[in-house]
Amino acid sequence: MSAASLTDAALAAEVAAEAGRLLLAIREEGHQGRALGDEGDRRANALILERLRAARPDDGFLSEESADDRKRLDFRRVWIIDPLDGTREYGEGRSDWAVHVALAIDGRPEVGAVALPALGLTLATDGAYAPIPAQSPPRMVVSRTRAPAEVTAIAGAIGAELIPMGSAGAKAMAVVRGEADIYFHAGGQYEWDNCAPAAVALAAGLHASRADGSPLVYNNADTRVPDLLFCRPELADHLLALIAAAGTAPA
Repeated sequence: MSAASLTDAALAAEVAAEAGRLLLAIREEGHQGRALGDEGDRRANALILERLRAARPDDGFLSEESADDRKRLDFRRVWIIDPLDGTREYGEGRSDWAVHVALAIDGRPEVGAVALPALGLTLATDGAYAPIPAQSPPRMVVSRTRAPAEVTAIAGAIGAELIPMGSAGAKAMAVVRGEADIYFHAGGQYEWDNCAPAAVALAAGLHASRADGSPLVYNNADTRVPDLLFCRPELADHLLALIAAAGTAPA
């Protein structure tokens, strides 16, 4: 089957998985440190854009690793890409990094795939996801290096177990996979950091929103996303109330 005839979800999953395999191969080429991350970013980005543009030539594109000429703002359908989410983790030989391929339609995260290449997994919006109840105490994924004070404060308020982890995609997919219950981020990201994870999380029946409970909206002129909350749906109302009371949510 040609890529052009695939569904959007199948295309996202196929391209993310292919980019993941390329990144694993690049790791074996002998690059070190920052040079490894730069090489992975560049070549994975080129592969993803080549595949998507060939299959969906009438869509818009936004990638972390390509100049943004804002032409995408004229499109209803925009592919939002992070070819290597977690460059540090990738360069250190860790497994908590990801590839993000998402499609926003009219600003909504409708389609997405998050590949976790070092784990041999790709999670996509066309997957089958069984409901997973929250554990008690709940488990919250946090940055391994710089968890914001707002996040640790909310974790303390609910007595959450903290699980250090690398990239945004790895954290979000830990919730989808049942390894965690909450991913709350208040340190600022960009659209490519969370569009694919948001699409997969929503398809899996999770809560995914801004920290004030408003929807995550994509393909904006300003690509910054200041905060977000992914969690088991039964936890959402309580967490949003705590975040609002703490003054963490945007006014």
